[in-house]
Parts: sequence; C-alpha cells; structure tokens
Amino acid sequence: MHIAIIALGTRGDVQPYIALGKGLEKAGNVVRLVTHENFEVLVNSYGLEFWPLKGNVQDILQSKEMREILEQGNFLTITLQMAKLGGQHVAIDWAKKGLAACQGMDMVLAGIGGLYLGLSLAEKLGLPFLQAYVVPFTPTKAFPGVLIPKSLSGLGSSFNRFSHHLTRQIMWQMLQSDDRIARQQVLGLPAASFWGPYNAARFHQYPILYGFSPSVIPKPSDWDKNIHVTGYWFLDPASDWNPPSALMEFLQGGPPPVYIGFGSMSSQNPAETTDLCLQALARTQQRAIMLSGWGGLDKVNLPDTVFMADSIPHSWLFPRVGAVVHHGGAGTTGVGLRAGIPSIVIPFSGDKVFWGQRVAELGVGPEPIPRKKLTVERLAQAIQKALTDQTMRQRAANLGSKIQAEDGIASAVAIIQDMVVIRK
Repeated sequence: MHIAIIALGTRGDVQPYIALGKGLEKAGNVVRLVTHENFEVLVNSYGLEFWPLKGNVQDILQSKEMREILEQGNFLTITLQMAKLGGQHVAIDWAKKGLAACQGMDMVLAGIGGLYLGLSLAEKLGLPFLQAYVVPFTPTKAFPGVLIPKSLSGLGSSFNRFSHHLTRQIMWQMLQSDDRIARQQVLGLPAASFWGPYNAARFHQYPILYGFSPSVIPKPSDWDKNIHVTGYWFLDPASDWNPPSALMEFLQGGPPPVYIGFGSMSSQNPAETTDLCLQALARTQQRAIMLSGWGGLDKVNLPDTVFMADSIPHSWLFPRVGAVVHHGGAGTTGVGLRAGIPSIVIPFSGDKVFWGQRVAELGVGPEPIPRKKLTVERLAQAIQKALTDQTMRQRAANLGSKIQAEDGIASAVAIIQDMVVIRK
C-alpha cells in the first residue's frame, strides 16, 4: 500500500509517526510523511519520503509571546494562540499541499495533530482514513479526558465519558472555522457538522490504533474490538548516530546522572529555569545531563557535574541515567518508562498533566510538579525520592521490563496489513 501519514505538532508529536512509518515501510509499504517544514532533516535521516507543510513549530514556540503563555500552563490559551498564528491562510495552504501529498495514496493515517485535515483529504479522495493516536481520544468511562483537571477526576464514570466528549469539542470548536474554509475553498466539500466529524461514517469504519502500552493504560472495557492498544511506537536513533566522545566520558566519569530536559517546551527565562535545576542538583549532590531542547534551559555557567547538549536521543540516553526529569510529553514519558527508571514530570499544560498523574498513579515516579509551581525545594525532594525510594525504583524496573517485551510497531503494522481497504 501507499500510505500518507499526516503528523503535525512538536517533535514529540511527530517522532512516533516516523517510527510507525519505518515499520510500515519495512513491511513493504510506501510511506509519505506529511509534516512541518522544519522536520525535513529528521524525516530524511530515517529514509522516509518527506512532504512539507507550511510553518515552523519551533520558531512559534520559541517566540517571546508563546514562552510567556507556555509558562502560564493554560491549554486553552496555548491552543488559541497556536490557532491565531496559523489562521485561514495556513489552513488553505495545508489543504492544497495535503491534497497533492495524498494523490496516488491508498490510505491516509493521522493522529490528533492531523485529524481534521486527514479526514477531509480522505473524504475528498475517497480514501480510507486510519486514526492512530498516542494519547487517549476515544470516550470511555474508565478515566477522564486528558485535558480534565485532577480536581474533577473523582466525579464518576458518567462524568469521565462526558469529559472525553468535552475534550474533543474544545479542540474542534477552536479549529472548525479554519477547517470549514479549507473544505469549502480548496477541497470543494461541505462544512463538517457544528459538533465535529466524530459521528461521520469514515470516522468509525476502520481500526483505531493507540501507540502506548497496555501496562500503562489498559484498554478500557467499553472500547470496542475495533480499537487496539498496540504498545508504544518508539523511534530509536538513526543508524548513523553516534554519541559524542565528551558525553561518553561524562557518563563514565561517575555514577549514573539525572536527566533534565523539557523538550519542545520553551521557558520565558531559560537562565532562571536552569539555575533552579542546578540548585536542586546541588542540594541532592547529583550529577546531571541536561538538554536545552527548544529553549527551556540555558547553557551558561554550568558546573563540571553537569553536561549540557542540544539534543541526544532519549531512547539511547535514558537507560544510562538514574532518573529522568521531563515535561510529560507522551513520547518522552513512554521512553522513560521503558528505561525502567523513575520519572519526575514537570507538566506545562494539556496532556502532559495527564501523563504526569499516570506516572504517579503507577507508583513509578513522584507526584507531578506543575511548571508554574516548580521550586528548588520541590524539585530537590522529587529527585531525592526518585533516587532513594527502592519500592518506586523496583516498580519502575518491573514496568520497564513489560514495555521492553512489547513491540507496538509490529502490532500496529500487522493490524494495518490485515485491513480490507475499501475505497469510496
């Protein structure tokens, strides 16, 4: 099959789909990865066909305005600002380039980031549309939606199911205006329902894949047989990647360090955030490897006990450290859990709060510390607990072993290969 994968968002949002694309390609399919223009080098490094869409997410998240909004941690404000920076002209451009990208394809696959665009393109071209998510998106009574505050998580199963519908509506209502413009002006399609495309036949016709471990989130009993929790879609380092010699020297120069990095989440004041982390490390007398990411940490005035880099593949690094401190992205959380070490989650907003709480519920990390409540004392206490609580460390090791035994990519590919494709 020829498969177009639409993956939009940050690097953490894109990486699982590169991994899935590589698995599909290995099984004999032709894969085209449709994503933001700033991921060209990343996609090409894994040998997949790259098809660019307008926009550089890294530039947007590193802007002064977005740094301030990210630190406030309000998902609605963040989403509104992202939509504002996109707007109708971007939606029109994406529809045009997406339509060209999907010509000659047999299937369109997307997660939350490419959901509405992918659905519209599949409808226009009469192609099957396959949903493939890395965060829970199908309503269930088992747990609340990923955007629901912890304070509302005890309201019962009926509320849980309603909260997923609410989450989906929040996302749709923010984006439906741009979706309508793209459908009408570019694709020649009628506007989707005011309540979103969730009841459309195309939305339910094919399997729905979830790229996380059933040991982390077991498949809810009220999800039907068409929904599959496959295991994580991990992206391991490209074949030509080798660790810098300075990094190897640092790792070999003492006990396993702590990892600290906030991925694509930018800080309003990176120097201040870095100093806070350094003070917590000093209090706990720990070495650390810190990744600057997309502007979350600063590189100046570092002690010899800290190694700073722009980027190191998490899947290579995490098994070599004693604990990980991160922002709670779905992908980073999964790699940390696979490494079998405790995770300290500093959620900024959105689904990162959900993953931070899940880590704590599983007993494989301390309670999450929201970014706006992060202090030297709280971080130091969390690091100390993650490194000394032997029960927590054993739980983390046991969970890591279970995840390591899974092959989420192979499971997902097998489901896709077994599909009976019906073009309309």
